[in-house]
Amino acid sequence: MSPDRLIRVFLVDDQELVRTGFAMILDATPDLRVVGSAADGQTALDALRRPEHHADVVLMDIRMPGIDGVETTRRLLATPDPPRVVMLTTFDDDELLVAALRAGAAGFLLKDAGAAELLTAIRAAAAGEAPVAPRLVRRLIDSFVLAPPTTTSAEHPPAERPPAGASRLGRLTSREREILASVGLGLTNAEIAARLRLAESTVKTHLGSVLRKLELRDRVQAVILAQTHGLTGDSRRTD
Repeated sequence: MSPDRLIRVFLVDDQELVRTGFAMILDATPDLRVVGSAADGQTALDALRRPEHHADVVLMDIRMPGIDGVETTRRLLATPDPPRVVMLTTFDDDELLVAALRAGAAGFLLKDAGAAELLTAIRAAAAGEAPVAPRLVRRLIDSFVLAPPTTTSAEHPPAERPPAGASRLGRLTSREREILASVGLGLTNAEIAARLRLAESTVKTHLGSVLRKLELRDRVQAVILAQTHGLTGDSRRTD
């Protein structure tokens, strides 16, 4: 995505104060524009069908009355040319994290995130990355990897097993391992490029190779694998 492109954002949260606060931050930022908001899933789905509400990124509350954020995301991503969805969550939403991953969420952001974290997450999602709030990485690992596989409902299937790429780590080059370790720290491609003194396009190429070699579905699985296998300690020592 060109750095000069306007990123269109749609807000979905049943708390008006949350929607208003986020909108004030986003509308004061030159490269972002709020194109609409909704207090529930069905209203969001109806609005996002209209051209004037076309969005690049949707900030989606994970818990809402009626259709919750997980099911709303599943339905939204089944439509043509869907936006990227970043789930808004809290520390008591562990049981929905895996369901949101399965629904296709592009990333996760805590609802009490600061302005800088909010803006970084939206820009990363619009660029095709998978933002995960650093404070949520441990919770994702606990829910996605360590929790026993139990079914909570027909809409929220049992937890998946850990990403299977661990047995294939030996396929990575030393540079690809550095990239994976940095992804495990929750860094964006731009941050990894600055840390490793590489072009951002080179980081994207290496990351694509990592995902293919390890047969990982997405960046979130890469974060989980890097964290559970202790790769992030090596990345911290490269500073």
